[in-house]
Amino acid sequence: MNIFDFHKTMLNAPADYLKKLSAFNPLTIRKKGTRAKAWFALALVCFFWGTTWIASKEGVRHMPALQLAGIRQLMAGTLYVGFFLYKGAAFPKGKEWIPVLVLSFLNFIMSNGLSTWGVKYISAGLGSIIGAIFPLWLVVIGLFASSEKIPSRAIMGLLLGFSGVCIIFSDHLDDFFNASFRLGIILSLIATWTWAFATLYTKQQAVNFNPYFSLGLQMMISGICLTMFTNINGTAVSVSKIPWQSWAAIAYLIIFGSLLAFICYLYALQNLPTEQASVYAYINPIVAVLCGWIVFGEKVTLFITIGGIVTLLGVYLVNKAFKAVPAPEQPETEGV
Repeated sequence: MNIFDFHKTMLNAPADYLKKLSAFNPLTIRKKGTRAKAWFALALVCFFWGTTWIASKEGVRHMPALQLAGIRQLMAGTLYVGFFLYKGAAFPKGKEWIPVLVLSFLNFIMSNGLSTWGVKYISAGLGSIIGAIFPLWLVVIGLFASSEKIPSRAIMGLLLGFSGVCIIFSDHLDDFFNASFRLGIILSLIATWTWAFATLYTKQQAVNFNPYFSLGLQMMISGICLTMFTNINGTAVSVSKIPWQSWAAIAYLIIFGSLLAFICYLYALQNLPTEQASVYAYINPIVAVLCGWIVFGEKVTLFITIGGIVTLLGVYLVNKAFKAVPAPEQPETEGV
């Protein structure tokens, strides 16, 4: 399920910053690959990160959602941290831990944890579309908190994006009388809000830590916290009682969602223009909607189709508007 603030960091990072971090990439991203291989890698990213919504949906059908998210994050984070320690990465020191802890809370405990919980009550396709609108919240935050002028294209994208969401929800008006459906929508929306705040925070702190190693630390910390939380409040089930369907979903999320897709994304990012590498954000919801229809028989109505297209077009305009604004230069850093 894709979508963490790490990707925004890497898309906005200058070339020399990427080269400096290349030693930590499992594929040694300093070596350029062919364009065909890069497009194939990007296609895998679009597919795997789209299908993680389906895996999450299947997993939470048989076990508590926060426990599933915690186990997934703890296992994936342990693999990441182990790899980077093997590569010689150093742990953060002192205040360097602050962004790691803040982002572990925003990115994983809140955003990933709540979005995983949300698909227990709503369709995987709907959850993926809601997850894709987080750039719209960046515009909303900017309208109230930023002294800089918001690009007119971003405002247009904001209005268009939320219009698409209204079109989608117009097909679910009766479902809002269902308390479980309302809870799923609320959880999913909160997940996008925390993701938006995490994106802004990441932009401020990007040069103060190694985003590769930080990603693993964030997952490990969040996995420990969520696992402890579900055990303390009594919602966790015994590991021996977790059915094979949930273990299969967790394995898929770790191997294909957190590891393989991540490596493929790095490869595509280094061998394709950033504008092309970012198309995964618009294809993932389409993959999730189609797979939800195939696997779970989720309805793909005319409202969802039209609303989804309008929403993604709005998100595209927002991303396009902010990419057109020159990013400030990032200084050299030795931080983790």
